[in-house]
Amino acid sequence: MEQKKKKKIPERQCLGCNQHKPKRELLRVVRTPEGEVLLDFTGKKNGRGAYICRDVMCLRKARKSKRLDRSLGCEVPEAVYDAMEDELIENGEAN
Repeated sequence: MEQKKKKKIPERQCLGCNQHKPKRELLRVVRTPEGEVLLDFTGKKNGRGAYICRDVMCLRKARKSKRLDRSLGCEVPEAVYDAMEDELIENGEAN
């Protein structure tokens, strides 16, 4: 009798709602080696990553509690938060 191995699905924790979800369902926020902070829709950009749900409310919670700043190890400018929020809304990710 041969047992099939279950493929392990990588999970990450959302910085907004603290729920663990499959990595593919979350949106990666990355601090590049140059120090730029941006959204990574592909999940493959080089740099330090943090994860949030594809929901504007989770981004707002993470913004209010400065969790992205702590996770990425740098201060995220307000303009970057605004741009990320706009990008989420633009891509129809606002739940």
